Amino acid sequence: MNSHDKLVSIIVNCYNSELYINDALDSALSQTYENFEIIVWDNLSTDNTKEIVNSFKSDKIKYFLSTEHTSLGMARNNAIRHSSGSYIAFLDSDDIWLPTKLEKQIPEFEDDSIGLVISDTFFFKANKNVRQLYKRKKPPTGYVFKELLTHYFISLETAVVRREALFGLDYYFDERFEVIEEYDLFVRISYNWNLAYVDDVLAKWRIHSNSWTWKKSFLFAKEKKLALKSYLSLFPDFDTHYSQQIIMMQHSIAIAEMWYLLSRNDRNKARRILIPFLFPKSYNLRIHLLYFLLLLPFNTFPILKKIRYGIWSE
Repeated sequence: MNSHDKLVSIIVNCYNSELYINDALDSALSQTYENFEIIVWDNLSTDNTKEIVNSFKSDKIKYFLSTEHTSLGMARNNAIRHSSGSYIAFLDSDDIWLPTKLEKQIPEFEDDSIGLVISDTFFFKANKNVRQLYKRKKPPTGYVFKELLTHYFISLETAVVRREALFGLDYYFDERFEVIEEYDLFVRISYNWNLAYVDDVLAKWRIHSNSWTWKKSFLFAKEKKLALKSYLSLFPDFDTHYSQQIIMMQHSIAIAEMWYLLSRNDRNKARRILIPFLFPKSYNLRIHLLYFLLLLPFNTFPILKKIRYGIWSE
């Protein structure tokens, strides 16, 4: 059996997803690649999510209701444990796939070195496409471990993973994580496997105010610190071979902490967080500019917020 015939498990995690899950499941069931199953893991929703899922009369959909509300990492793992496919794909309940997504991505696994395949995607609001992720600059391919550590470029709804790459890890998603669980997973996969990219828009990531990405953004710094600590013990000689990447990760942690403190109106502490990165050993121009803005006497938070979010704050 070649890659074109193998079963794909589509992992759909949901929690109070009644507004969007119908569109997500419709898009999965519309795939031109026919050999797939859909694992819907409901993280103990209190709305009509269950009724909507059960309204689909398809034997491809397997619905599971959690007995307790868990972290997103744990919820994703629970769904994966019920999968049977040679490939694992991810479609969160508020996102959408285009019909040829799996048909175009699965053949990339004919290369035995490929553990992860991604594609281009649209970020969209309502029915309007806001941004094409890789329109201007294509993502790196091949061995991308260093790139992923410091410049995370994968949008989860585009990702398909070889089962051996996922099941060869010590653990799947880190169950401590709520907001960087996918970043951490793909970093660990990329240490041993190559990445392939299909240069077509094959998915759509929905922008909305209830997205976990925005509601839980205050956790980024905390979780990035935990991830960095785990990499120091997980990867041989990580501190010596990837010293520059460690500094860059520390930069992103400091900036995330700054945003959190600013959101709590603690401007002085937010500024102090940046001070260690103003000196030559770990200097960062972006941090220097942010520090300067925080020294200004007027309220710079609206300006900084616009710089940070751009289209997201509209």
